[in-house]
Amino acid sequence: MKKNNKESQKKQGRIIITDGKNGLPYSKGLMASSIMATGIVPSKSYKVAQMIQDKLRAERMLSVTTKELRDITAEALKKEIGEEYAGKYLKWQALSQIDKPLILLVGGGTGVGKSTIATEIAHRLGVTRIVQTDSLREVMRAVFSYELMPTLYYSSFEAWKGLRTPTAGDDPVISGFKEQVSTIAVGVRAVIERAIRESLDIVVEGVHLVPGFIEPFEFKDAFVLQIIIKVDDAQQHKNHFYVRDPGFASHRPFKRYLENFDNIRKIGTYIESLAIKKNDPAINSYSLDATYSSILEIIYNTVFNKEKTMTGLDSQGGNV
Repeated sequence: MKKNNKESQKKQGRIIITDGKNGLPYSKGLMASSIMATGIVPSKSYKVAQMIQDKLRAERMLSVTTKELRDITAEALKKEIGEEYAGKYLKWQALSQIDKPLILLVGGGTGVGKSTIATEIAHRLGVTRIVQTDSLREVMRAVFSYELMPTLYYSSFEAWKGLRTPTAGDDPVISGFKEQVSTIAVGVRAVIERAIRESLDIVVEGVHLVPGFIEPFEFKDAFVLQIIIKVDDAQQHKNHFYVRDPGFASHRPFKRYLENFDNIRKIGTYIESLAIKKNDPAINSYSLDATYSSILEIIYNTVFNKEKTMTGLDSQGGNV
């Protein structure tokens, strides 16, 4: 039976990745995703994945180990893209062996592109769980009445309407936002703690992920990274809302964004100022590919350097 399976595999040209007794078919899609984690654009990643498949078939390597495939991929990247990305790939492969979950917090003002960026980064890292802080706000609204927590019942830029006490000279827009963030931070912390208990990689995104309200260093059993997305140019920021709702400029949500644009910008500036104080990276989203590349660079440099310091891990997955 085993002989027949091998003959069938050869006839079909199917490549099997073997580790011990287990085996999985080679997937160009999965390989491309792992290559994209280095910051390489999807089109080039798929091209390299196809090159690897062609090489394995041409050399009749229809059964390869994970280590062999990793070395072949690094060599293909070095030849096709450059040595820098081959090194990044090996670093990322070494990190995948670490028994600690990665938890990425993507914050920033309304309309800067957090959801798009968080979704793409999760895809490139192979992370299947994305949590939005607006979803947490909806859940908390179902639990807590308006009378108990009124700021939960407004958008972040209108949370000041739920303030029950004077702000004593503080900007009411920022005061209302801070009160809403403090409440939702309880839910975010619970999500992080559950991910750590279950050893799950997750991406959390939302305007409520404000530096200082949740401290990454509190979580010892995970790599928790805070990244802020910003758009420095006000007109470019405003254009994001047109892209978000093309052809629906007359709809109420779009009008609400424009009517509250000054408050949205004010909250974004507040978030960015805290990122500076906390030394958290704040990335200007002017080009999506550049933004993805910058975030991935920050992730694996931060995580790899921390893990290397603690364990002596090198980029080949061994010890230095």
